Amino acid sequence: MMKTRVLFVCLGNICRSPAAEAVLRSLAEKSGVGVSLQVDSAGTYGGHAGDLPDARMRIAAQRRGYSLTHHARRIVEEDFDRFDMIVVMDEMNYEAVHRLAPSRVAAEKIFRMTEFCRRYPDRAYVPDPYYEGHEGFELVLDLLEDGCAGILEYLKKERSDD
Repeated sequence: MMKTRVLFVCLGNICRSPAAEAVLRSLAEKSGVGVSLQVDSAGTYGGHAGDLPDARMRIAAQRRGYSLTHHARRIVEEDFDRFDMIVVMDEMNYEAVHRLAPSRVAAEKIFRMTEFCRRYPDRAYVPDPYYEGHEGFELVLDLLEDGCAGILEYLKKERSDD
């Protein structure tokens, strides 16, 4: 079975994208498709490179059973070759990643996380919880769980269409 490679992207790669990485990996393992999925995350800003995710996000994620051990890195042009889907959290990151795309074909790999949300269809983006309180992190995790479930549905449909 071919591996589908998914890269999540937010600004600093310390809140939303590493949480999305952990959520998708966990949901994929529970649904039995974990072996055919490779998941990673990156940021459009490199100032946190090498850092673990934000402690508040790690705590909120841990309460839901997710372990965030990723070390932040900046997205690079080669990621367009390494990944099948690049899923961004908001418009600012969508535009930054789009500018980095080496070609139109590569740009077709870019998706918005909220395209996959079912329970929150009115959300245009996943907000950055960095300057928020506890509720901000919980909202982000709710959106990511919803969106990652949607990504798994999308991937199952893509595979059945092949």
